[in-house]
Amino acid sequence: MNTERLKELYLEYGLDKNDVFKHQHYVILTRSGIEKIQAKAGITITYTTEVLEKDFAVIKSFATKGDVRLETYGSALKGATHREGNTNSWYVAEMAEKRAFSRAVLKITGFYECGVFGEDEAEDFKRKA
Repeated sequence: MNTERLKELYLEYGLDKNDVFKHQHYVILTRSGIEKIQAKAGITITYTTEVLEKDFAVIKSFATKGDVRLETYGSALKGATHREGNTNSWYVAEMAEKRAFSRAVLKITGFYECGVFGEDEAEDFKRKA
């Protein structure tokens, strides 16, 4: 992880201690932190539905920041526990969209290169109370 570059990104996007936390192995950005980055960077995101079933969804996001454009995906598989799927939520399409959004914002701004993930990307990435 490039801590110097990560520090530059935090300052560039006006992040504070409420927007980030340390996971066992990763740095995690909160949903509000990712929303803050998207707004400050002027990122536009659109979506298409790739798969939409009762217990499984895949959403493709298209992110644009200036002249840069990228595509990425988010998915959600309902299971009795997050070990059997990747969510225990009944709203799989919404979870897939949140994951596609987080990935798009973090990729297009360079946070992924620094090993940062969004809290929506995995059930294990939720902040502990």
